[in-house]
Amino acid sequence: MSEAEKKVEEAAAKKKKQGGELLFCGATRWNANISSRRTSNAGNLVSPTRLRPLLGVDIRLVVSGCGSSHCVALDVEGRCYTWGRNDKGQLGHGDRILRDGPSLVSELLGHNIIGAGAGRSHTLVVTKDGISLSFGCNKHGQLGSGSLKNEVESSPIRCLVSEVRDAACGADFSVWLSSIEGASILTAGLPQYGQLGHGTNKEYNTRNSSVLLAYEAQPCPKAVVSLAGETIVKVACGTNHTVVVDSNGFVYTWGCGDYGRLGHKEQKDEWVPRRVEIFTKHNVLPPDALIAAGSVNSACTAGEGQLYMWGKVKNKGDEWMYPKPVMDLRL
Repeated sequence: MSEAEKKVEEAAAKKKKQGGELLFCGATRWNANISSRRTSNAGNLVSPTRLRPLLGVDIRLVVSGCGSSHCVALDVEGRCYTWGRNDKGQLGHGDRILRDGPSLVSELLGHNIIGAGAGRSHTLVVTKDGISLSFGCNKHGQLGSGSLKNEVESSPIRCLVSEVRDAACGADFSVWLSSIEGASILTAGLPQYGQLGHGTNKEYNTRNSSVLLAYEAQPCPKAVVSLAGETIVKVACGTNHTVVVDSNGFVYTWGCGDYGRLGHKEQKDEWVPRRVEIFTKHNVLPPDALIAAGSVNSACTAGEGQLYMWGKVKNKGDEWMYPKPVMDLRL
């Protein structure tokens, strides 16, 4: 390699590692109930604020979830910081102590963390060498360890996946993207609304007279068979639904269909991935597209950066049963 090529490579690596300073606003009273947070600003940050533990730290990724009460931040050196509610060990520090500010997850210092996901009470991380680790609530097998022996894991444990490229969390389920041919997407956890994509919600009757129905947990990550011929490149999870994009720019959704959050012009739950019709032919998503999933809605950017949303997108009025461009943000 020539000297010029080395400089170009070093510059590219340096640019790739660039991060920024984290600003935070909103609720910090992680142990307070919802009603008290709504009636008081005490302990909350009402404007973007620098968090003291992260001053001078270059942050490259911040993750939370639509049902989460905790946050995960990754710096450019591959270190992981967590803070927030910790009643299920979802911060990964080996305890259940609530933390109001970012704390370095010391048990992950031997790994270069490049990705993360945050569920209601669990967390996933992805390492540069394709390993995924998890911690927090494991009641439904959402940690992907293959075992339900421990309902709570407060320290990082290994997920039964390999060659992982990315990961995302729903409220009580998890999704991994892998480089393995024929198994580019795997899921584990609660299958209640079909959000695992395996063609079933695994509902069964219980013997307990007080609870008529239950849902069989899936602790071992399983490949989504109907997408075996596709390479999935992006994933986002809502509370109980999943949105993905394949290498051709096609969008698929499945899981809970209430409020039209799946974009299929109906409110039916989908137990296997279903392609969203509007993002086909001349409107496939470009490689730099962004996707997101809220608790009852979904969104993505398509050609020329146009934002589309669907589901319950306003407090009042009808739901958007299929993707519609947000005209207020049109270029």
